[in-house]
Amino acid sequence: MKKQKGIVLFFALIVLVIMTVIGVALAVNSTQSLRMASAGAERLDAKAVADGGLAQVILNNSGALFANLSAKKTESNFGGVQVITPLPETSVRDVGCQRTSNATGADLVSCRRVEVTSTVAFGRDSLGTLTVASGIEQQVLTGN
Repeated sequence: MKKQKGIVLFFALIVLVIMTVIGVALAVNSTQSLRMASAGAERLDAKAVADGGLAQVILNNSGALFANLSAKKTESNFGGVQVITPLPETSVRDVGCQRTSNATGADLVSCRRVEVTSTVAFGRDSLGTLTVASGIEQQVLTGN
C-alpha cells in the first residue's frame, strides 16, 4: 500500500497537463476565428465602399458627360479610386447598341460605351484591393 501513495498525484498532474493543452488549443482556435471574421467584415466594407464610389461616379457623370467623354478620367470618392474609360479605346466610338435595336437599323441611333471601375484598398497595411467594374451604354444620335 505504501508504494501507491504518489500515484494519484502523478495521474492528477497528467490530467492537468492534458486539460491545459486542450485549453490552449481552444484559445488559439478562437483567436484564429476572430481574425477570419474580421477579415470577412473588412472585405464587405470594402465592397460597400467600392459600390458607393461606382454609384457616385455614375451619378456625377450621367447623360451627356458619359456620351462626350474622349479620354480616361480618374476620380476619388469615399476613399477609393474610380476610373472612367471610354470604349473602344482606340477606334470609332459610335457602335451598335447591344440592348435595343430601335432605330439602329436606319442608322439614326448609335451607342457609346464607358467602363467604370472602382478600386478600394483594405485589410492590414492595405494589402488587399477590391475592384468593382460596370459597363454603361449611352444611346446617342448618330454623328453627334
